[in-house]
Amino acid sequence: MRFFLPRESELCVPRQEDSHTRRYSRRYRLKRSWVKNLWIGTCLLMLCFPLLPFVLAIGLLTSFLSFAILDETA
Repeated sequence: MRFFLPRESELCVPRQEDSHTRRYSRRYRLKRSWVKNLWIGTCLLMLCFPLLPFVLAIGLLTSFLSFAILDETA
């Protein structure tokens, strides 16, 4: 079992000088769960209506919304 576990040096421990420490905040994890649920709902909608124009349009819209939700510039 020890073979499958990561070594202690490989564990991700956030440091203050890293630029990606926002990924460890509760707020960002909440946003990420919103995006996950958005994609699950969108995929179910795509499976219900498998028309190429509809799938492309809703996929592009969902991609835009995902980036907008996770954006940290504001």
